[in-house]
Amino acid sequence: MGGVTIVAAPAQRAATQPAPAQQRRRHELAAFLRGRRARVTPEDVGMPPGLRRRTPGLRREEVAQLSGVGVTWYTWLEQGRPINASAQVLDAVARVLRLDRPEREHLYHLAEVPFAPDHGTEDVDVVSPEIQGILDALVPHPAVVYNSRYDVLATNSTYRLLFDAPETTPAEVRNVLWTLFTIDDHRCPVVDKGRELPLMVAQMRGAYGRHVGEPAWESFVRRLSEASPEFARMWRSGDVVPPGSHVKTFRHDAVGELRMTSVSLSINGMPECRIVAYTPNDEASRRAVETLRAEGVDTWT
Repeated sequence: MGGVTIVAAPAQRAATQPAPAQQRRRHELAAFLRGRRARVTPEDVGMPPGLRRRTPGLRREEVAQLSGVGVTWYTWLEQGRPINASAQVLDAVARVLRLDRPEREHLYHLAEVPFAPDHGTEDVDVVSPEIQGILDALVPHPAVVYNSRYDVLATNSTYRLLFDAPETTPAEVRNVLWTLFTIDDHRCPVVDKGRELPLMVAQMRGAYGRHVGEPAWESFVRRLSEASPEFARMWRSGDVVPPGSHVKTFRHDAVGELRMTSVSLSINGMPECRIVAYTPNDEASRRAVETLRAEGVDTWT
């Protein structure tokens, strides 16, 4: 009896074969990994060069070994086969291949794995001279660089005149939330604390989901909760909101109340950091800023 060839019906073939877009993505993934593997030498990763290498760069089995994955699995990944990859494994491969942040993000997209902008990165705490120059160019308007935990990373001269207070944070980096929740009420620059502080805590809570378990974040939340029952209560509420633009009212003992519109601007290369610029919302507030700068007063109420 002759052999029988079974041919899948069109609908069945469609269900088992990847879509054209997915096929193209897998092809691009294979080419991307081969290209990046070829540019990393054994010396780059602390391995002896060996003899008679037929191709430049690392071998597949070397990438697999250094990444802590199986040779067959990595071979299939580089061949563009439809296999699943976790963020942790992709990070390991990215480290071996020395991918920078844009390349790592590209790897995630090609492998169809959700990419968190700051996944696997440390908190950024250094502001470049170019960013500081932008802050300074915004004078006479106050401007500051915050990270998503409200650490103050850089300021301009007007911000320091309007908002700076004696250091109260038990850490190396000044933090606005810590200051606002622990400073005496009569010295707090925010007029409507009942409205503004819950918004700020909810914005930080929205970023916290990407940092759960990180020592710096867990320590900050724990210490501020111990220092401020008010913060602890707001934190337990679990409210989450994204950063946004709105009018805030501040007070300063030299010029009175100022109504300022805050605008947040993202910064390329600084994940989760933003420039926040404040512009006067009315003529009286504009004159108050001018007076503050002319007199150079830097005391809070």
